[in-house]
Amino acid sequence: MERTFVLIKPGAVGRGLVGEVLARFEKRGFRIRGMKFLRVNRELAEQHYAEHREKDFFGELVGSITSGPVAAFVLEGPEAIAVVRRMMGSTNPMAAEPGTIRGDYGLEIVANVVHGSDSPASAEREIGLYFTESEIV
Repeated sequence: MERTFVLIKPGAVGRGLVGEVLARFEKRGFRIRGMKFLRVNRELAEQHYAEHREKDFFGELVGSITSGPVAAFVLEGPEAIAVVRRMMGSTNPMAAEPGTIRGDYGLEIVANVVHGSDSPASAEREIGLYFTESEIV
């Protein structure tokens, strides 16, 4: 079993897509091990996107993720990281395949509905940013 981190971004929360997105993962067989609804402050956003700090779009990423509430999840299942990434689709929603979360609901690349960890190291780091050990069941 593998764990991964998933974040439903403010635009998708505002559009009422939390249940729809989460249902796709549950229907696929993933188990929810942690779940919370929160507002990401600037400090957490900068930690979340630390790998992009030197890129031109860093400020836009931080601004987007802090613009409203998010829904954060820890999902568990076989090959969770790779399968969740495939279910999400391409980062650019205009290039994402229909049937993927971003392909079906995405409107723009910066606010692309959902974030998911891209490696075991990222999953561990991102889970640790958003959840304490006692919040994961």
